[in-house]
Amino acid sequence: MKRTITLLLFIFTVIFMCGQQPTSEEVLQNARKVNTYFMRKYADPTEATNVGRIRPSNLWTRAVYYEGLMALYTIDPKEEYIQYTDRWANFHQWSPRNGVNTCDADDQCCEQTYLDRYMMTHDSRMIEHVRENLDHQMTKKIGWWTWIDAIQMAMPVYSRMYKATGERKYLDHGMKMYTWTRDTCGGGLFNVTEGLWWRDADYVPPYKESDGQNCYWSRGSGWVFAALVRVMDDIGKKDKYYKGLKKDFILMSNALIQCQREDGLWNPSLMSPVTYGGKELTGTALFLYGLSWGINHGILKAKKYKPACDKAWAALVRDCVHPDGFLGWVQGTGKDPSAGQPLSYTKVPDFEDYGTGCFLLGATEYYKMIER
Repeated sequence: MKRTITLLLFIFTVIFMCGQQPTSEEVLQNARKVNTYFMRKYADPTEATNVGRIRPSNLWTRAVYYEGLMALYTIDPKEEYIQYTDRWANFHQWSPRNGVNTCDADDQCCEQTYLDRYMMTHDSRMIEHVRENLDHQMTKKIGWWTWIDAIQMAMPVYSRMYKATGERKYLDHGMKMYTWTRDTCGGGLFNVTEGLWWRDADYVPPYKESDGQNCYWSRGSGWVFAALVRVMDDIGKKDKYYKGLKKDFILMSNALIQCQREDGLWNPSLMSPVTYGGKELTGTALFLYGLSWGINHGILKAKKYKPACDKAWAALVRDCVHPDGFLGWVQGTGKDPSAGQPLSYTKVPDFEDYGTGCFLLGATEYYKMIER
């Protein structure tokens, strides 16, 4: 009975909130609730994951969570967030998954948080293995990022390393890898005409969805969108690479608001709702993150883009956030709109961590937009 009353109160609160502009405090409370759920469920950040097989907790799914946690810390500076992060990073010796000789972007994603912590503390042990890893990869060929998820996993590592050290070689190399994926891999994975990305060479034309539309995976384009934000944030407007990244970001922003569903979310398949249309959190949260950041930095006009952000946030709270902080409509791991289907409000995805990270990124930047 008590649980039923709590749920009804939650539903009435959400309905009321959706009819008006949320306050920054309401956004923060939702972010805290979602994060608290995760930190309580995964109280030991060193514990390995066990989804099909054992994996260390510095794999990419968990690394994305820490991206979100570091973002949350910028608006909610609780010491427990830092303690949780450092316990995790210390356990992994501030190293990428699979060691310093890895060239896999998924292994490198955790280094974004190591660099964030280094820039807070200037503790050299937090960066020494990152340096070894990137220096090793820079001796290899450019063509490592054959899937667009890799752009988010690793490109901000290079820009943050440049920001942390002032050494231009890291940013130059990261940009060469981005340009290769954008323009060369599979004939170029960014469709400039439509402003969206094919996930990898398997999905470039002549591949089509069943209704004849191109296949653009929501979370895949979301990864790139987030990476553009993070890199532009690192390098600043005066950098020679900023203009090109900004151009890609604006093309994507314009395309994305045209794909948004009436309810405020985005489909897993952005332009082909007949093939896995439906509610999905991770892509939506990443788009909210990027669009809010663009408004906050004067790149996107609020008049045009803020309504999309407001609709997205209202939908995330209304349709995805449970009273206890669990997140529904999170698509499981995979490479296209079919992954983890069917989705639902109550289904637990194979990994919960990256969905939480995406939500925290979107919530944090939306909070900053409201606070402006």
